[in-house]
Amino acid sequence: MKKLTLKEINLPVTIFKEGKSYVAYSPALDLSTCASTYKKAQTNFSEIVGIFIEELVEMGTLDVVLRELGWQKIKSNWQPPVVVSNYFQPMNLSYA
Repeated sequence: MKKLTLKEINLPVTIFKEGKSYVAYSPALDLSTCASTYKKAQTNFSEIVGIFIEELVEMGTLDVVLRELGWQKIKSNWQPPVVVSNYFQPMNLSYA
C-alpha cells in the first residue's frame, strides 16, 4: 500500500446538538459523525477523517474526490475550500 503523508490543514468543522447527541460535520469533506459528548464528537471526527482519506488512497480516488469537493492542489498540497461565511438565515416558510 502506498504511504500518504499529509500536511496539517485547518478543516472547517461545525458541531451542533441534535437531541442528546453532538454532530460534527465538515462541508469540505461532506462528512459527519456523532457522539454523546462534544469532546467525543471531536475525537470521532478526527478518526473518521483519517479512515476516509485512507480509503480514498486505497481505492485510488483521492484526487478525484477532493477535486469534486472543491479542494485545490497547490504546490502538491491539498487545500480545502475557503469558508467565506457561516451565519443564520432568517426565513419565512409557507407550507400546507
